[in-house]
Amino acid sequence: MLRSIKKRVAEENRRLTEYKLVILTEGNVSEISPDRTFFVIKPSGVEYENLTPAKTVVVDMNGRVIKGKFRPSTDAPTHLEIYKEFPEIGGIAHTHSPYATIFAQMMRPIPCYGTTHADLCGEIPVARPLTDKEIRDDYEKNTGKAICEILRNGHVPCILVPAHGPFTFGRNAKEAVEHAQILEKIAMMAILGTHKGPIKKTLFRKHHDRKHGKNHYYGQT
Repeated sequence: MLRSIKKRVAEENRRLTEYKLVILTEGNVSEISPDRTFFVIKPSGVEYENLTPAKTVVVDMNGRVIKGKFRPSTDAPTHLEIYKEFPEIGGIAHTHSPYATIFAQMMRPIPCYGTTHADLCGEIPVARPLTDKEIRDDYEKNTGKAICEILRNGHVPCILVPAHGPFTFGRNAKEAVEHAQILEKIAMMAILGTHKGPIKKTLFRKHHDRKHGKNHYYGQT
């Protein structure tokens, strides 16, 4: 089990560069074990082209490194806070993809303008800004707590962290990265398009529910 998670985490981190969602060593992807006793995450500052499963870092639910010779991503405490509270989340991706990060830096949610967006979710929210004290003390942990405040209001696959960037969630690392890829496309269209307003509610409901609703019929059984 550990070997397969480490392999998948290494592969999905490398996909961030393939999809041009990060440059240099920014960003990270993690995945939690099925029994939720540990998660695997990218090591801090290691270049993606040099990332192998052996270089990934295993962190327990107390935030301690239990396997790996490298320090984990500095965002590991953020991932930990989310994993501790939301059992439906199995993978997390954090990027600095340009268009989504523009919205994060402007501290603006991304409205749902069309069906490409509706296929994923509704409006993509922005977490609240941290206080000066929260920034000085346990910055990464408090970032996770601010994200959790949004998730408690209803699960969304993407959240923008003010003046920072997007975090995306999935059932595993692969789905979290796929959501990061879709988010960047949505953000690009929102910025470059000329919109007359958000998508019609009935059209949003139809597109979203046919893929995610109780009686969804998109894809194969």
